[in-house]
Amino acid sequence: MARKVFFSFHYDRDVHRVMQVRNSWIVRPEGDASPFFDKAEFEKIKQRAGGIEKWIEDQLAGTSVTVVLFGAETYHRPWVRHEIKRSYELGKGLLAIDIHNIKHPQNGIDVQGLNPLSYFNVNQTPLNTLYSQYDWVTDNGYANISSWIETAANAARR
Repeated sequence: MARKVFFSFHYDRDVHRVMQVRNSWIVRPEGDASPFFDKAEFEKIKQRAGGIEKWIEDQLAGTSVTVVLFGAETYHRPWVRHEIKRSYELGKGLLAIDIHNIKHPQNGIDVQGLNPLSYFNVNQTPLNTLYSQYDWVTDNGYANISSWIETAANAARR
């Protein structure tokens, strides 16, 4: 089944790693990925009525799953936290993929970061214990991302 997916991530540090994940998803016939924007577009979005928050709401509309792609600093990013919170509130499927082992063209692999889902608790239970986490490299994300997304969507009844 075709899934519309929202990818949440830290743009500045991880965009090269994220593009590798995103490209593996959109080149497949079932892939439908949220759009990416560059820094200039980001500045325009901030100036629009509603700004980033409205852009996030628009991007989440019609999606069934939010995939949190996390690296070394993603845990600390306020907009990533907002995207996770809104995805949970909207009943989206959620999953986290550790991307620190994906090689950056200039910098190689990165240090591992904390799963941003662990920032949130539901009834004193961290979200990272309620939703699946994978490592893109060691869990063969290229071959498995479709099934991970489908599992998350089914768990959320989406």
